[in-house]
Amino acid sequence: MTRKPPPTAALATPDLAAPELYLSRELAALEFNFRVLAMAHDPAVPLLERLRYLSIVANNLDEFFEVRVAMLKHHHMYGSAAPGPDGIPSGELLARIRARVLDLVGEQYATWRGELGPQLEAEGIRFLTRDRWSERQRRWLQGYFEHEVLPVLSPLGLDPAHPFPRILNKTLNIAVVLKGRDAFGHEGHMALVRAPRSLPRIIRIPPEVDGGGDDFVFLAELLQAFVDLMFPGFKVVGSYQFRVTRNSELMVEEAEVENLARALSEELAGRGYARPVRLEIADDCPKAITRMLVNNFELEEADVYRCDGPVNIIRAGLVYDWVDRPDLKFPRFTPRQPPAIGPGRCMFEAIGQRDVLLHHPYESFGAVVELLRQASADPDVLAIKQTLYRAGEDTPLVDLLVEAARNGKDVTVVIELRARFDEEANIRLATRLQEVGVQVVYGVVGYKTHAKMMLIVRREGGALRRYAHLSTGNYHQANSRVYTDIGLMTAQPEITEDLHKVFQQLSGLGPVIHLRRLLQSPFTLYKSVMAKIERETAHAQAGKPARIVAKLNALNEAHVIQALYRASQAGVEIDLIVRGACTLRPGLPGVSERIRVRSIVGRFLEHSRVYWFYNDGDSELYCGSADWMERNLMRRIEVAFPILDPALAARVFEETLANGLADNTQAWLLGGDGRYVRATPGEQPPHNAQQTLLERLCGA
Repeated sequence: MTRKPPPTAALATPDLAAPELYLSRELAALEFNFRVLAMAHDPAVPLLERLRYLSIVANNLDEFFEVRVAMLKHHHMYGSAAPGPDGIPSGELLARIRARVLDLVGEQYATWRGELGPQLEAEGIRFLTRDRWSERQRRWLQGYFEHEVLPVLSPLGLDPAHPFPRILNKTLNIAVVLKGRDAFGHEGHMALVRAPRSLPRIIRIPPEVDGGGDDFVFLAELLQAFVDLMFPGFKVVGSYQFRVTRNSELMVEEAEVENLARALSEELAGRGYARPVRLEIADDCPKAITRMLVNNFELEEADVYRCDGPVNIIRAGLVYDWVDRPDLKFPRFTPRQPPAIGPGRCMFEAIGQRDVLLHHPYESFGAVVELLRQASADPDVLAIKQTLYRAGEDTPLVDLLVEAARNGKDVTVVIELRARFDEEANIRLATRLQEVGVQVVYGVVGYKTHAKMMLIVRREGGALRRYAHLSTGNYHQANSRVYTDIGLMTAQPEITEDLHKVFQQLSGLGPVIHLRRLLQSPFTLYKSVMAKIERETAHAQAGKPARIVAKLNALNEAHVIQALYRASQAGVEIDLIVRGACTLRPGLPGVSERIRVRSIVGRFLEHSRVYWFYNDGDSELYCGSADWMERNLMRRIEVAFPILDPALAARVFEETLANGLADNTQAWLLGGDGRYVRATPGEQPPHNAQQTLLERLCGA
């Protein structure tokens, strides 16, 4: 008799918590920016779009230092930086971050100087340095400087009576070396010119000045060209751009404040002057000047990054909206209206008959606006409840919530005041809503409310019926045009009853609740994801087909990764589409051989989160606001919702998962060494996932 082999779980296996099985979260986040920068290199991408990608990388790098590096340095300084799952000590990690950032910055400026600048100029779009100004342009720029710029500047000579000033986060500054004496007989050595934020960072030269077209000048270039006009009587020996980045994490102890909005407002007032973490300086800045700046900002040489070009290169992206060149941008498209919602149709009637799926940006966000518009005016609507994380200042949704409150609806809005870099906008939003009688709550102490959900209560035929909108993305109309997200409109009682309970919990500080369909963090989402992974593992161990496909923005939760490793060892086939940082190592022998990881970087920011489990043929599909990250699963209010309609679930699988896995032009494949390689069609026809949906859903 043949002896059966022991179950996979009983076999000797590697230690799945071993540090060598994990990539660094910070280094993985940096690698994402190399993939974005590749879009700036790609000749198949329209030229102005390539410029925009370059600007996006600069913006991402700012935030990386303001948040990730700032927190890492803080913990390292105070000896509280315990290594992550990758086991890299904080000092070593900071050194490795610096080395990789130097690579990124070098490639960024090489792209600007060697590719984008010359190619833009060939198209008549010029960023002119002062050595290339014509005489007429110089005269115009000098007049502009004297009348528009100089009156708002306050150049500061440095001496014992004029100490080094406070420098605001991410502002443009010029360090000036002087020779000579002032009116009081004092010898000048050093001065600083701070560019107020009221000044435009890019100046457009009028075409009539020199018969040209689209000519632009960086403000830094203008300041350096006419720096002698700011210091009459002195000889300017040299002038050098610099920019400091500061810690932007807010440290409000929520449990110790009585009014979170007031406490955040006070904290925000000082964020622009928090501890510095990075100094960007001109490539030609002398060592003595660099040393002076480093000492004044209490930084180290390792915090200095030299820029072979404008230190605020992020501003180059501004011209994207200024230049009317459709031939240098992605072709325009019109998002389609969902087939279930025709013009003028009652939204409640449509949703009441069948769930409505929205796939942005291919389908219009206007359907969400229309739902709220009808709800705000409908006399049968009694209550509206909504979460707002990032809404944008120009969203029509806020106007409709105001209108609903004025029309006598009971309106409750959960506003997350701590949405990073949107805190001030959200405080203003909360104030505006409160002024018209909207009940505004700020979520739960210690947990960011990241869930995207809306609930409408309507009286129909003597009974109350609830309608819900759930989404993977924010209620932000501008983002809905450039982010890929999934939204669901439903009147299914099991889901709307769950949503009612969640809102009750958020506004009433209620106990843990039992939900029938929704998965909620920090309570059931993590446990459910783990249980579903383990269920697939058990199916594989029993010899059944088993598969997991998930689409995420990021993956770094160590226990989820260990569960995926165990599933792979058991025989589960796992495909992960992770746009940003992924700390799992795929393809490791005996650990993750059946796990494949890819990242898609294209025209739109991949933002939808979708989890699919084969479940022995009875597949389950969830969409949600949560990545498989420790913060999303443990420290935020998140909601994942099932797609119960089989036809809609099949559509989500096809459009987000199968379509993404078939991409061989915009996808990047992650190797076990942490390196990404761009996918190529090979012998297969080229497949661009985003373009496929543009053609299928928008006819573009």
